[in-house]
Amino acid sequence: MKVAIFTDTFYPDVNGVAKTLKRFTDHLEKRGHGFRVFAPESTNDHLFSNHIHRFSSLPFFLYPECRLAFPNMLHVKSELIRFQPDLIHIATPFNVGLCGLHYAKKLNIPIVGSYHTDFDQYLEYYDLQIFSKLLWKYMHWFHRPFEKIFVPSHFTKEQLVHLGFRNLHIWGRGVDCQLFHPNYDKWEIRKKYNIKEKYILSYVGRIAPEKDLQTLISIMNQLPEYLANQIHWLIVGEGPSLEEMKEKAPINSTFTGYLRGEELAKVYSTSDVFIFPSPTETFGNVVLEALASGTPAVGANSGGVKNIIQHGLTGRLCEPKNSEEFVSEITYLITNDSIRIEMGHEARSYALYQTWDSILDNLIKEYEEVLSYKKIQYA
Repeated sequence: MKVAIFTDTFYPDVNGVAKTLKRFTDHLEKRGHGFRVFAPESTNDHLFSNHIHRFSSLPFFLYPECRLAFPNMLHVKSELIRFQPDLIHIATPFNVGLCGLHYAKKLNIPIVGSYHTDFDQYLEYYDLQIFSKLLWKYMHWFHRPFEKIFVPSHFTKEQLVHLGFRNLHIWGRGVDCQLFHPNYDKWEIRKKYNIKEKYILSYVGRIAPEKDLQTLISIMNQLPEYLANQIHWLIVGEGPSLEEMKEKAPINSTFTGYLRGEELAKVYSTSDVFIFPSPTETFGNVVLEALASGTPAVGANSGGVKNIIQHGLTGRLCEPKNSEEFVSEITYLITNDSIRIEMGHEARSYALYQTWDSILDNLIKEYEEVLSYKKIQYA
């Protein structure tokens, strides 16, 4: 089949949506399917490809890594007519997504979409809750023509069902267990960042308000002194709150900036516990990457994260924003080596079953169901 994907972020952007879509397009190519991607220009690179069509753009104020593009409508139309896609997949609800929606209707091409980001929850962290009702009205209007809406977790599906959305289907996430594994040299990261403390706690993600960094900072500063002196924090990522976080973080903290590939995998593998207080995740790719690395996670009992961490087996779940509970769970794991190590083994075992090939093959089957249904309709 031939698929046209409309998205406001794509590789080499560094976020979960961009990484997931890049992995999917690689999979489509591997399975012999044709694709075209329509996306904004990237802030990180200017890769040219016949399969990818880029448009000039500006950063979206809530999420600068997700850009508001200015699609060349005539170019998009001519490319769609030339490519003749069987299906249009819309991944984001902004300008590029609107462009895809417009031409899917105009050219009578079946539409599916994916829901990746809880922008409604982001509003709280930017004091913009007043726009919540307007946002959901728009999201209902935008997704109404979709044959299927793919969501990354059961929590997100339940949330959207409650809000009146229909045609919801799970499109989970996998993890590359050949890249993310527990067998890297533990001393390499320690030497690189001059870490002398006994334990390493890590956070990976955007350094921004919606990740609830206030709770993370509270956790970092509330650990009991006898424990805090034995811990080094590795904070991986960049974002608008980076300088503020550097000022408030304890002295035993290292900010690495963005990492990817083996450099990122080595941080997970070397860490004793992964800490992720964000309550706004529709899935939580970084949590699954940590588990694949044999590192138990302590995360917020919210969003997609609570569908990944098995409390007491692969990590611990805490009440969102409750820094005292996070501190208690971290203390428990750090002071119980055998339990923490066993959780790491269970985490790795769980991740080994979360394979990308099976997940992405299932998405292609979902596409085929839509096309089969449309053929019956038109027969």
